[in-house]
Amino acid sequence: MTNSVNDNQSAESNMPMGMQGDDDEISLLDLLQTIVDNLRLLVLGPLAAGFTALGISFFILPTYTAKTQFLPPQQQQSAAASMLASLGSLGGLAGTVGGIKNPADQFLAYMKSVTIQDALIERFKLLERYEAKTKVEARLELTKNVRATSGKDGLISVEVDDSDPNFAAELANAHVEELGKLLGKLATTEAQQRRLFFEKQLTQSKEKLIKSEIELRYTGVSGSVLKSNPASAVAAVAGLQAGLTAQEVKLGAMRGYLAETAPEFKQALSELVNLKAQLAKQEKDTPAISNMVAQGDYISKYREFKYNETLFELLAKQFEIAKVDEAREGAVIQILDSAQPPERKSKPKKAMIAIITSLAVFFTLFLFVFIRRAINNGAQDKETSQKLHHLKISLRKALGKA
Repeated sequence: MTNSVNDNQSAESNMPMGMQGDDDEISLLDLLQTIVDNLRLLVLGPLAAGFTALGISFFILPTYTAKTQFLPPQQQQSAAASMLASLGSLGGLAGTVGGIKNPADQFLAYMKSVTIQDALIERFKLLERYEAKTKVEARLELTKNVRATSGKDGLISVEVDDSDPNFAAELANAHVEELGKLLGKLATTEAQQRRLFFEKQLTQSKEKLIKSEIELRYTGVSGSVLKSNPASAVAAVAGLQAGLTAQEVKLGAMRGYLAETAPEFKQALSELVNLKAQLAKQEKDTPAISNMVAQGDYISKYREFKYNETLFELLAKQFEIAKVDEAREGAVIQILDSAQPPERKSKPKKAMIAIITSLAVFFTLFLFVFIRRAINNGAQDKETSQKLHHLKISLRKALGKA
């Protein structure tokens, strides 16, 4: 019995390395042997693939990248705050415009808008250049070739890829030009929004003023009547009415960004109450107008005229202040680096293509030789051979070749 055990131990000690213990275990020497056996394939294969990819890369159309950088319009605090406060009535009317947390994101969105993209498509005939059937396809191709990014320094960069370096530079600069045209139509800064608001209000007020002036002339009252005391009283009432209207509009605007318990809101509300009290007192003290009825209701027409005239003057002052603030902001877009035709292509990068191809082929072949080694070893084992046979049958059935 002892001799039998010793014989078994001696037999195990004489087994080659890699066969001791579990039969399925692969030793480091087995791995190294597999690599050495297929060394030529693992070296020459990737090299051949790399040189082939390098040769093919010479036939790929080169791509050039043009880049431009610019500083977008900057949000500024209005320098006319004290002047608006002194004018009072409309001081807070257009000051409700809130600043954007990240203005650069807004300008990036503008450049990706359909308006700018369609303008570029029409300007450079991109439908023919990109061989697109519709504008949607042209926009997708344009989006793929254009990259607009913003940095922490506040600058916006526009990069354009194209096979023609001159065209790439022109298209990059055109993005900034079209953005400038779009900003000319939109009000983006605080001063621009105030200017646009007062411009619309001024136009409406002017129309009402002209209308009331014409109606006043139709009353048939002579010029001497305009200098009478009733006219002066009515002018005062009209001025108070205009101020009251402006104060109500201001309160309506403040409700959008202030709570009713805020000190500024309470102060504006107190001013409104005082204006109403002054208006009520002034109307009470206005001379009787019974003697003016025969003259075409002169008092009411004159009151309407003075009201519109006062309101027009207030809006005109605000409009001029907004124009000054807008002019102070300087150029809408300040170009730091204009795009120039690139002298070197950005892609394809031939060396990178060759290296990546060689590595990919190497790992593929490496996996292949070990799978082949495992299959060959498995074919020598009866049980494994049967499993492989069943696997082949199942694969043929799955492919419909059974």
